[in-house]
Amino acid sequence: MTYFLHILLHNIIPLSVLIAIGALLYGFFKLDLRTLSKLNFYLFSPAIIFKMLYESEISLAVLGQALLFFALFMALLYLLVEVVLRIRRYSRGMKGAMRNSVLFYNSANYAIPLNQLVFVGDPFTMSVQIVIMMMQSLLPNTYGIYSVNAHKADRKDTMKRILSLPVIYVIPLGFLLRGFHVPIPEPIYQPISYVADAFIATALLTLGVQLGSMKWQLKLSDVAISNVLRLLAGPALGFAVVWMLGFHGPLAQALVLSCSVPTSLSSVLLAVEFDSEPEFASQAVFSSTVFSTFTVTLVIYLLQYLP
Repeated sequence: MTYFLHILLHNIIPLSVLIAIGALLYGFFKLDLRTLSKLNFYLFSPAIIFKMLYESEISLAVLGQALLFFALFMALLYLLVEVVLRIRRYSRGMKGAMRNSVLFYNSANYAIPLNQLVFVGDPFTMSVQIVIMMMQSLLPNTYGIYSVNAHKADRKDTMKRILSLPVIYVIPLGFLLRGFHVPIPEPIYQPISYVADAFIATALLTLGVQLGSMKWQLKLSDVAISNVLRLLAGPALGFAVVWMLGFHGPLAQALVLSCSVPTSLSSVLLAVEFDSEPEFASQAVFSSTVFSTFTVTLVIYLLQYLP
């Protein structure tokens, strides 16, 4: 019960408040959704990723183990989603949106505070989460863009879009500067910090604006499938993968917890930016965030049974 109340008060309610403010702002001022989307893609998201990588302390051993888990977990999850897509026979646009709603999860502004709560600020488990966050930041800006554009643009145009995004450059830059202990002058680093601190609020407000602008043509069955795959099948596969790899202790617990979180805001930003089922994407993010109150609490309870 304590976990449930803490997650509700410190994760769900704050997220919901900002989403509601975004919806209200759209109602009053009709904010431009595409401008907000571009700010997230080209400014706020790269800033927070760079800042977290530059300030993190990640060992090569932890990096290797987390990447191995992530690769195997994502491969299995992708196969599961593909089976569902074949059974449901979705349109090509809906296939990309469904994949993104399951494969891309909220590894930053949801998973990082959750990690701090569950492991009481343990730097080891936080370093595990940062590796997952790095990969979850990279995928939407590469495979995610390809996925939502594959049915309506040629590969050359899609690659140009991918290569124009700063996040694919700030990840190696953050690692290099941290690895060689290169100091960043305060007049440069301070603005980066300011922009990074604005990411969570801006992303959630963007989701609220999208929800406020929708006609709410509910896609309950599709949203339910997305939520089940993300919130139930995701952590179940996480438990299976750490068992297969023989991981145990805090490493295994942090990895399982990292894949139990709701759908990422990136799926909404992609859907809005490239006009690929934005209503479905918004509903999937919103509903998975609400239902994660119960599913994440269950996962936290089950972590104690890992060896």
